[in-house]
Amino acid sequence: MADSPVLPLDDLRVVELGMLLAGPFCGQLLGDFGAEVIKVEDPGIGDPMRQWGREKSHGMSLWWPVIARNKKSVTANLRSEGGKKVLRELIAHSDVLLENFRPGTLEKWGLSPEELWKINPRLIVTRVTGFGQTGPYSSQAGFGSIGEAMGGIRYVMGDADRPPSRAGISLGDSLAAIFATLGTLVAIHNRERTGRGQVVDSAIYEAVLGMMESLIPEWVLAGYQRERSGAVLPNVSPSNVYPTAEGDMILIAANQDNVFKRLAAAMGRPELSTDDRFKGHAERGHNMEVLDGMIAEWTATMPAGELLDLLNESGVPAGRIYRAKDMLEDPHFKAREAIVRMAHPQLGEFPMHSVFPKLSETPGSVRSVGPELGQHNDEIYKGLLGFDDATIEALKAAGAI
Repeated sequence: MADSPVLPLDDLRVVELGMLLAGPFCGQLLGDFGAEVIKVEDPGIGDPMRQWGREKSHGMSLWWPVIARNKKSVTANLRSEGGKKVLRELIAHSDVLLENFRPGTLEKWGLSPEELWKINPRLIVTRVTGFGQTGPYSSQAGFGSIGEAMGGIRYVMGDADRPPSRAGISLGDSLAAIFATLGTLVAIHNRERTGRGQVVDSAIYEAVLGMMESLIPEWVLAGYQRERSGAVLPNVSPSNVYPTAEGDMILIAANQDNVFKRLAAAMGRPELSTDDRFKGHAERGHNMEVLDGMIAEWTATMPAGELLDLLNESGVPAGRIYRAKDMLEDPHFKAREAIVRMAHPQLGEFPMHSVFPKLSETPGSVRSVGPELGQHNDEIYKGLLGFDDATIEALKAAGAI
């Protein structure tokens, strides 16, 4: 990715106190577009994400370099008076405080938003939790999986004859982080009008609920409960995964009337588009299993590449179900630089997804992989805050940094 002369958020400084995923992913998104994200970690311990991830290389997390990219790391023990003093100094020079502790933790440390606004009334306090800052569940531990369950997505995910499934990624945490990022930017925009900061309260279960389309009115007004439907959308056909001659799977989405006509023509069976069973959206949905069987019988006669070429030429949306290796080989991914490669001090060339969405004038960029613990202590404590060597040594001796 070409270096951007101007990063759109490069006038913002974010202090990130969060750990694991929901808070730090918000910090990653802000950092991707240029915000200076100063991640505050416990001395000698750091964010558990430094060790997380199913697969490791050389004993090192392959997740940390991604979730902590474009960030600076400093150490501070927020349970000590010295560490709290350091944080207050940082707050005086910052735009956003980002945290995902259990509600009441900052207040217990004497670092409530009200106290911090005395230092910096323009501060945005972005708080990411399982259940939000208020309500009867607010004090409960709330991991992403619980938010996914209570927000409704787990119930509708998977096959009908099996218990609810999971997405294979930390969906709830990521959604809460995206909503937190949106809320942070909205609050910054509002601050330009009022001069005042505010709290952004992003709850995992609400972030999931916010993606559930018309699930609530379907139940209240129509008495319809969405159920698990596996690879298909109920009453939407054809939209499914189909086999190919060499065993690869292709997803075809041809449920719109005109698109289905094009698919029927590509199959050499144009009469299907006027067949009473398939001539309209409702009819195709009602006869989904029969239609899927016909399509699968046809797709299984061709290799995936030949099939995709024919479908693309016919104007029928279709695509392979990609794994990582498929993404790395795809020419479209390469043309749009969807995957970038960064230098890692121990692992060498490190590939990861790029910054999305793409902006035409001020795109974001990946500028560094996740930092070492406390890598930027001198830059921030001496350069930004102006601490002298004696102060730094005293804070270290007291276990504050």
